[in-house]
Amino acid sequence: MTFESFVDRQIREAQERGEFENLEGAGKPLPSSAHDDLWWVKGFLKRENLSTDALLPESLQLRKEIEKLPTTLIELRQESSVREALQDLNARVVAWIRMPSPPLVPIGPVDVEDWVTQWKRNRAAADAEAREALSSRTASGPGRSTVPRSGRVSWWVRLLHRRDR
Repeated sequence: MTFESFVDRQIREAQERGEFENLEGAGKPLPSSAHDDLWWVKGFLKRENLSTDALLPESLQLRKEIEKLPTTLIELRQESSVREALQDLNARVVAWIRMPSPPLVPIGPVDVEDWVTQWKRNRAAADAEAREALSSRTASGPGRSTVPRSGRVSWWVRLLHRRDR
């Protein structure tokens, strides 16, 4: 005589009725995340399109943010925005220095004036490159170039070129 629990009986009856036939993923291996304790965190980060940097300790987050400054600052268009971003970063670095938490990574405030100077050079080079690309695109098109001598292109000219594509 065999002992069959209520759950075992329910599973056996469902198998006899064929309820487990043709299930999605049948015959395929389990996903690799099945053995990962943090599968739900990784799934959440992927679903929400978040960076894994959010999982790092504050000191490492600040260090990575300082390393990414050139690419972060080049996206800003105004010097006041650059200064504000650098001052905000420095405030967070100083707050961490006052109350450090492990791991103790050597970081310090950034020099705002040096970074603003570097941003001006990089921004000027990026703007010149964009103007050159735009002028070569408009010069190769029909008619004369619509880029004014100042190098600035008005919004309606950009709109016309977008429509031509």
